[in-house]
Amino acid sequence: MLDIQPVTLEGRWVRLESMQREHLEALLKAAGDDAIWRWFPQPLNQEGHMRKWLDQALVNAARGEDLPFVVVERSTGAIAGSTRYLDIHAEHHGLEIGNTWLGTRWWRTAINSECKYLLLSHAFDTLGAIRVCLKTDALNERSRRAIERLGARQEGLLRKHMIVFGGRVRDSVYYSITDEEWPSIRVRMIAGLYGPLSAGTPLPQ
Repeated sequence: MLDIQPVTLEGRWVRLESMQREHLEALLKAAGDDAIWRWFPQPLNQEGHMRKWLDQALVNAARGEDLPFVVVERSTGAIAGSTRYLDIHAEHHGLEIGNTWLGTRWWRTAINSECKYLLLSHAFDTLGAIRVCLKTDALNERSRRAIERLGARQEGLLRKHMIVFGGRVRDSVYYSITDEEWPSIRVRMIAGLYGPLSAGTPLPQ
């Protein structure tokens, strides 16, 4: 059984910290651009929406359903966005990584990739997960390609899965990585993120 507990995950560029109510103002500051929310059910760049979203994340965390993080840029200390473990099935050793968003100034940087590495590494190498799921909007080609570059395998399509910003009915594509696949994916992610490393060089966990 997975033992999901609050944890801080430290990388070279990012630190993932457990989300708290006092992060509200910094999250709002990162969330200002409308472009962030194209693929989400609701934009979070208004205080009321962000507060409701944050409160629900903490309720879900208290129930053991989610483990939400804020994404901190280590070089500046700025909160860049959020990500989480969700749909946690502790008895089946499985969970999902998702609900990820970053402020536009951090797009096309290493931050999202390192977030995924830290979360996958913790899930498989520390928690003992046997399956990690990721999903995205079927129309979000950029996100789909990014997930596929990780080495995740497409599992299927959930038709009319949710209604997103603007009232569009979204189909969701599901992907997964299993514990057998993780070691080779881990090697590729390390090489892509950190380059050639000498033996014994400590890696982010």
